[in-house]
Amino acid sequence: MQYQAPRWLPGGQAQTIWPALFARSQGGPTLAFRRERWTTPDRDFVDVDWLDGPPADTRGRRPPLLVLFHGLEGSSQSHYSQAFATIARARGWAFAMPHFRGCSGELNWAPRAYHSGDFEEVGWMLARLKDAYDGPILAAGVSLGGNALLRWAEEHGQSAAATARAVCSICSPVDLAAAGHAIGRGFNRLVYTRMFLRTMVPKALRKLKQHPGLFDGARLRAARDLYEFDNLFTAPLHGFRSTEDYWERASAKPHLKRIRIPALVLNARNDPFVPAECLPRPSEAGPFVTLWQPAHGGHVGFAEGALPGHVFGMPEQVCDWLAQAL
Repeated sequence: MQYQAPRWLPGGQAQTIWPALFARSQGGPTLAFRRERWTTPDRDFVDVDWLDGPPADTRGRRPPLLVLFHGLEGSSQSHYSQAFATIARARGWAFAMPHFRGCSGELNWAPRAYHSGDFEEVGWMLARLKDAYDGPILAAGVSLGGNALLRWAEEHGQSAAATARAVCSICSPVDLAAAGHAIGRGFNRLVYTRMFLRTMVPKALRKLKQHPGLFDGARLRAARDLYEFDNLFTAPLHGFRSTEDYWERASAKPHLKRIRIPALVLNARNDPFVPAECLPRPSEAGPFVTLWQPAHGGHVGFAEGALPGHVFGMPEQVCDWLAQAL
Protein backbone atom coordinates (compact mmCIF):
# COMPACT_ATOMS: atom_id res chain seq x y z
CA MET A 1 0.00 0.00 0.00
CA GLN A 2 1.31 3.42 -0.88
CA TYR A 3 0.23 7.03 -1.32
CA GLN A 4 1.95 10.12 -2.64
CA ALA A 5 0.15 13.45 -2.59
CA PRO A 6 -0.01 15.39 -5.87
CA ARG A 7 2.38 18.34 -6.17
CA TRP A 8 -0.48 20.78 -6.61
CA LEU A 9 -1.85 19.94 -3.14
CA PRO A 10 0.92 20.48 -0.58
CA GLY A 11 0.54 20.04 3.17
CA GLY A 12 -1.90 18.36 5.50
CA GLN A 13 -4.32 21.28 5.71
CA ALA A 14 -4.74 21.57 1.93
CA GLN A 15 -4.98 17.79 1.60
CA THR A 16 -7.82 17.85 4.15
CA ILE A 17 -9.77 20.86 2.93
CA TRP A 18 -9.76 20.30 -0.84
CA PRO A 19 -11.46 16.87 -0.79
CA ALA A 20 -14.02 18.00 1.78
CA LEU A 21 -15.01 21.01 -0.32
CA PHE A 22 -14.55 19.91 -3.91
CA ALA A 23 -14.16 16.15 -4.25
CA ARG A 24 -17.87 15.43 -4.52
CA SER A 25 -18.10 17.49 -7.72
CA GLN A 26 -15.25 15.55 -9.34
CA GLY A 27 -16.58 12.00 -8.99
CA GLY A 28 -19.60 11.99 -11.27
CA PRO A 29 -23.26 12.03 -10.20
CA THR A 30 -24.19 11.62 -6.55
CA LEU A 31 -25.25 8.06 -5.81
CA ALA A 32 -28.87 7.43 -4.87
CA PHE A 33 -29.30 5.16 -1.86
CA ARG A 34 -32.20 3.06 -0.66
CA ARG A 35 -33.02 4.05 2.94
CA GLU A 36 -34.24 1.81 5.73
CA ARG A 37 -35.27 2.94 9.21
CA TRP A 38 -34.52 0.62 12.09
CA THR A 39 -36.00 0.81 15.58
CA THR A 40 -33.31 0.65 18.25
CA PRO A 41 -33.58 -1.34 21.51
CA ASP A 42 -34.33 1.92 23.39
CA ARG A 43 -37.25 2.76 21.05
CA ASP A 44 -35.29 5.30 19.03
CA PHE A 45 -34.31 4.96 15.37
CA VAL A 46 -31.34 4.88 13.02
CA ASP A 47 -31.41 5.28 9.25
CA VAL A 48 -29.38 2.97 7.02
CA ASP A 49 -28.58 3.84 3.40
CA TRP A 50 -28.01 0.94 0.99
CA LEU A 51 -26.64 0.27 -2.45
CA ASP A 52 -27.86 -3.19 -3.33
CA GLY A 53 -25.35 -5.51 -4.95
CA PRO A 54 -26.00 -8.05 -7.71
CA PRO A 55 -28.11 -11.14 -6.89
CA ALA A 56 -26.62 -14.36 -5.58
CA ASP A 57 -24.70 -16.49 -8.08
CA THR A 58 -25.80 -19.93 -9.29
CA ARG A 59 -24.44 -21.48 -6.09
CA GLY A 60 -26.45 -19.12 -3.93
CA ARG A 61 -23.44 -17.05 -2.87
CA ARG A 62 -23.99 -13.33 -2.41
CA PRO A 63 -21.27 -10.71 -2.98
CA PRO A 64 -19.56 -9.06 -0.01
CA LEU A 65 -21.29 -6.26 1.87
CA LEU A 66 -19.11 -3.25 2.62
CA VAL A 67 -20.34 -1.43 5.73
CA LEU A 68 -19.07 2.11 6.29
CA PHE A 69 -19.34 4.04 9.56
CA HIS A 70 -19.09 7.79 8.99
CA GLY A 71 -17.16 10.42 10.90
CA LEU A 72 -18.21 13.33 13.11
CA GLU A 73 -21.31 14.96 11.58
CA GLY A 74 -20.91 12.84 8.45
CA SER A 75 -23.53 11.06 6.37
CA SER A 76 -23.99 9.08 3.18
CA GLN A 77 -23.53 12.38 1.32
CA SER A 78 -20.02 12.96 2.66
CA HIS A 79 -17.32 12.86 0.00
CA TYR A 80 -15.67 9.77 1.47
CA SER A 81 -19.02 7.95 1.71
CA GLN A 82 -19.72 8.56 -1.96
CA ALA A 83 -16.20 7.45 -2.88
CA PHE A 84 -16.40 4.18 -0.92
CA ALA A 85 -19.88 3.46 -2.27
CA THR A 86 -18.66 4.07 -5.83
CA ILE A 87 -15.76 1.65 -5.37
CA ALA A 88 -18.03 -0.98 -3.79
CA ARG A 89 -20.48 -0.73 -6.69
CA ALA A 90 -17.67 -1.00 -9.24
CA ARG A 91 -16.52 -4.24 -7.56
CA GLY A 92 -19.99 -5.73 -7.55
CA TRP A 93 -20.29 -5.45 -3.76
CA ALA A 94 -23.29 -4.33 -1.77
CA PHE A 95 -22.82 -1.22 0.37
CA ALA A 96 -24.50 -0.02 3.57
CA MET A 97 -24.01 3.06 5.69
CA PRO A 98 -25.76 3.12 9.08
CA HIS A 99 -26.09 6.71 10.26
CA PHE A 100 -25.24 7.52 13.82
CA ARG A 101 -28.16 9.09 15.65
CA GLY A 102 -29.01 12.56 14.46
CA CYS A 103 -26.85 12.39 11.32
CA SER A 104 -29.37 11.23 8.70
CA GLY A 105 -31.21 14.54 8.43
CA GLU A 106 -33.68 14.02 11.28
CA LEU A 107 -33.06 14.44 15.00
CA ASN A 108 -33.35 11.21 16.91
CA TRP A 109 -35.79 10.88 19.82
CA ALA A 110 -33.85 9.44 22.75
CA PRO A 111 -31.77 11.51 25.22
CA ARG A 112 -28.50 10.47 23.57
CA ALA A 113 -26.50 11.10 20.41
CA TYR A 114 -23.27 9.34 19.37
CA HIS A 115 -19.58 9.38 20.28
CA SER A 116 -16.14 8.05 19.35
CA GLY A 117 -16.35 5.04 21.65
CA ASP A 118 -19.91 4.00 20.75
CA PHE A 119 -19.00 0.33 20.26
CA GLU A 120 -22.33 -0.90 21.67
CA GLU A 121 -24.21 0.97 18.93
CA VAL A 122 -21.74 -0.24 16.29
CA GLY A 123 -22.18 -3.80 17.55
CA TRP A 124 -25.97 -3.57 17.38
CA MET A 125 -25.80 -2.14 13.86
CA LEU A 126 -23.43 -4.85 12.66
CA ALA A 127 -25.60 -7.57 14.20
CA ARG A 128 -28.66 -6.19 12.38
CA LEU A 129 -26.72 -6.07 9.13
CA LYS A 130 -25.53 -9.65 9.64
CA ASP A 131 -29.13 -10.77 10.15
CA ALA A 132 -30.28 -8.84 7.08
CA TYR A 133 -27.52 -9.86 4.68
CA ASP A 134 -26.61 -13.44 3.81
CA GLY A 135 -23.06 -12.85 2.66
CA PRO A 136 -19.61 -11.88 3.97
CA ILE A 137 -19.34 -8.51 5.71
CA LEU A 138 -16.36 -6.15 5.55
CA ALA A 139 -16.46 -3.01 7.70
CA ALA A 140 -14.65 0.31 7.55
CA GLY A 141 -14.98 3.43 9.64
CA VAL A 142 -13.89 7.00 8.98
CA SER A 143 -12.46 9.17 11.75
CA LEU A 144 -14.89 8.92 14.73
CA GLY A 145 -16.62 5.94 13.12
CA GLY A 146 -13.33 4.13 12.69
CA ASN A 147 -12.36 4.53 16.32
CA ALA A 148 -15.78 3.21 17.39
CA LEU A 149 -15.40 0.27 14.98
CA LEU A 150 -11.98 -0.60 16.41
CA ARG A 151 -13.41 -0.41 19.93
CA TRP A 152 -16.09 -2.91 18.83
CA ALA A 153 -13.45 -5.28 17.48
CA GLU A 154 -11.44 -4.89 20.69
CA GLU A 155 -14.39 -5.57 22.97
CA HIS A 156 -15.57 -8.60 21.00
CA GLY A 157 -12.20 -10.28 20.45
CA GLN A 158 -12.52 -13.64 18.72
CA SER A 159 -16.31 -13.45 18.55
CA ALA A 160 -16.07 -10.48 16.14
CA ALA A 161 -15.18 -12.94 13.39
CA ALA A 162 -18.73 -14.30 13.44
CA THR A 163 -19.93 -10.91 12.17
CA ALA A 164 -17.18 -9.28 10.10
CA ARG A 165 -14.30 -10.79 8.13
CA ALA A 166 -12.08 -7.71 8.52
CA VAL A 167 -12.23 -4.06 9.62
CA CYS A 168 -10.44 -0.84 8.76
CA SER A 169 -10.21 2.54 10.48
CA ILE A 170 -9.39 5.57 8.35
CA CYS A 171 -7.84 8.70 9.88
CA SER A 172 -9.33 7.79 13.25
CA PRO A 173 -8.40 9.61 16.48
CA VAL A 174 -7.27 6.44 18.23
CA ASP A 175 -5.72 8.66 20.92
CA LEU A 176 -8.66 10.95 21.64
CA ALA A 177 -6.80 13.16 24.10
CA ALA A 178 -4.04 13.97 21.61
CA ALA A 179 -6.57 14.57 18.84
CA GLY A 180 -8.85 16.61 21.08
CA HIS A 181 -6.02 18.94 22.07
CA ALA A 182 -4.84 19.22 18.44
CA ILE A 183 -8.22 20.28 17.06
CA GLY A 184 -8.58 22.85 19.83
CA ARG A 185 -5.47 24.84 18.85
CA GLY A 186 -4.53 27.44 16.24
CA PHE A 187 -5.86 27.09 12.70
CA ASN A 188 -7.71 23.90 13.63
CA ARG A 189 -9.69 25.75 16.31
CA LEU A 190 -10.48 28.66 14.00
CA VAL A 191 -11.66 26.50 11.09
CA TYR A 192 -12.58 22.91 11.97
CA THR A 193 -13.81 23.46 15.53
CA ARG A 194 -16.12 26.24 14.36
CA MET A 195 -17.35 24.08 11.47
CA PHE A 196 -18.28 21.19 13.75
CA LEU A 197 -19.86 23.35 16.44
CA ARG A 198 -21.96 25.13 13.79
CA THR A 199 -24.05 21.95 13.42
CA MET A 200 -23.48 20.20 16.73
CA VAL A 201 -24.64 22.99 19.04
CA PRO A 202 -28.02 23.56 17.31
CA LYS A 203 -28.66 19.80 17.32
CA ALA A 204 -27.86 19.64 21.03
CA LEU A 205 -30.18 22.56 21.78
CA ARG A 206 -32.97 20.86 19.84
CA LYS A 207 -32.29 17.79 21.97
CA LEU A 208 -32.71 19.97 25.05
CA LYS A 209 -36.16 21.03 23.81
CA GLN A 210 -37.07 17.34 23.50
CA HIS A 211 -35.76 16.59 26.99
CA PRO A 212 -35.83 19.71 29.22
CA GLY A 213 -33.16 19.72 31.91
CA LEU A 214 -30.90 17.29 30.06
CA PHE A 215 -27.95 19.69 30.29
CA ASP A 216 -27.17 23.39 30.84
CA GLY A 217 -28.23 25.11 27.63
CA ALA A 218 -26.70 28.49 28.49
CA ARG A 219 -23.29 26.95 29.09
CA LEU A 220 -23.51 24.93 25.90
CA ARG A 221 -24.33 28.04 23.85
CA ALA A 222 -21.12 29.56 25.23
CA ALA A 223 -18.96 26.54 24.29
CA ARG A 224 -16.12 27.52 21.98
CA ASP A 225 -14.33 24.21 21.50
CA LEU A 226 -15.05 20.50 21.34
CA TYR A 227 -13.58 19.94 24.81
CA GLU A 228 -16.30 22.14 26.33
CA PHE A 229 -18.99 20.59 24.13
CA ASP A 230 -17.98 17.08 25.14
CA ASN A 231 -17.82 18.05 28.81
CA LEU A 232 -21.34 19.50 28.76
CA PHE A 233 -23.07 17.19 26.27
CA THR A 234 -21.26 14.14 24.91
CA ALA A 235 -19.76 12.87 28.15
CA PRO A 236 -22.74 13.12 30.54
CA LEU A 237 -25.28 11.88 27.98
CA HIS A 238 -23.28 8.72 27.34
CA GLY A 239 -22.15 7.70 30.81
CA PHE A 240 -18.78 9.45 31.12
CA ARG A 241 -17.77 11.60 34.07
CA SER A 242 -15.99 14.27 32.02
CA THR A 243 -14.24 14.92 28.72
CA GLU A 244 -11.06 13.38 30.14
CA ASP A 245 -12.91 10.25 31.19
CA TYR A 246 -14.54 10.05 27.76
CA TRP A 247 -11.23 10.46 25.92
CA GLU A 248 -9.52 7.85 28.07
CA ARG A 249 -12.22 5.16 27.96
CA ALA A 250 -13.22 5.64 24.32
CA SER A 251 -9.74 5.66 22.72
CA ALA A 252 -8.93 2.58 20.66
CA LYS A 253 -5.14 2.84 20.81
CA PRO A 254 -4.61 1.29 24.28
CA HIS A 255 -6.57 -1.87 23.35
CA LEU A 256 -5.36 -2.71 19.84
CA LYS A 257 -3.71 -5.95 21.01
CA ARG A 258 -7.15 -7.33 21.95
CA ILE A 259 -8.27 -7.41 18.28
CA ARG A 260 -8.62 -10.93 16.86
CA ILE A 261 -9.77 -10.26 13.28
CA PRO A 262 -7.75 -8.62 10.49
CA ALA A 263 -7.73 -4.86 11.13
CA LEU A 264 -6.13 -2.07 9.11
CA VAL A 265 -5.40 1.19 10.93
CA LEU A 266 -4.74 3.93 8.36
CA ASN A 267 -3.51 7.35 9.45
CA ALA A 268 -1.69 9.99 7.43
CA ARG A 269 1.24 11.38 9.37
CA ASN A 270 0.33 14.94 8.34
CA ASP A 271 -3.27 14.71 9.55
CA PRO A 272 -4.05 18.06 11.21
CA PHE A 273 -6.45 16.37 13.66
CA VAL A 274 -4.38 13.33 14.66
CA PRO A 275 -0.74 14.19 15.48
CA ALA A 276 1.86 11.76 14.12
CA GLU A 277 3.51 11.40 17.52
CA CYS A 278 0.35 9.87 19.01
CA LEU A 279 -0.08 7.17 16.35
CA PRO A 280 0.34 3.55 17.44
CA ARG A 281 3.69 1.84 16.94
CA PRO A 282 3.99 -1.76 15.71
CA SER A 283 4.77 -2.92 19.24
CA GLU A 284 1.39 -1.52 20.36
CA ALA A 285 -0.67 -3.01 17.56
CA GLY A 286 -0.73 -6.78 18.04
CA PRO A 287 -0.57 -9.58 15.45
CA PHE A 288 -3.98 -8.97 13.83
CA VAL A 289 -3.45 -5.24 13.22
CA THR A 290 -1.78 -3.73 10.17
CA LEU A 291 -0.60 -0.12 10.47
CA TRP A 292 -0.49 2.04 7.34
CA GLN A 293 0.91 5.49 8.10
CA PRO A 294 1.76 7.31 4.86
CA ALA A 295 3.54 10.65 5.11
CA HIS A 296 0.75 12.49 3.28
CA GLY A 297 -3.02 12.45 2.92
CA GLY A 298 -4.35 14.91 5.50
CA HIS A 299 -7.55 14.04 7.33
CA VAL A 300 -9.64 11.78 5.08
CA GLY A 301 -8.16 13.48 2.04
CA PHE A 302 -5.82 11.36 -0.09
CA ALA A 303 -6.47 13.22 -3.35
CA GLU A 304 -4.78 11.83 -6.44
CA GLY A 305 -4.20 12.70 -10.08
CA ALA A 306 -3.82 15.91 -12.02
CA LEU A 307 -5.82 18.97 -11.00
CA PRO A 308 -8.70 18.82 -10.05
CA GLY A 309 -7.90 15.26 -8.93
CA HIS A 310 -10.05 12.55 -7.38
CA VAL A 311 -10.40 10.65 -4.08
CA PHE A 312 -10.95 7.07 -5.24
CA GLY A 313 -7.40 5.78 -4.76
CA MET A 314 -7.53 5.40 -0.97
CA PRO A 315 -10.92 3.61 -0.92
CA GLU A 316 -9.65 1.33 -3.69
CA GLN A 317 -6.57 0.35 -1.67
CA VAL A 318 -8.60 -0.09 1.51
CA CYS A 319 -11.03 -2.39 -0.32
CA ASP A 320 -8.09 -4.32 -1.82
CA TRP A 321 -6.83 -4.90 1.71
CA LEU A 322 -10.21 -5.86 3.11
CA ALA A 323 -10.82 -8.25 0.20
CA GLN A 324 -7.87 -10.35 1.29
CA ALA A 325 -10.03 -11.57 4.19
CA LEU A 326 -12.46 -13.13 1.71
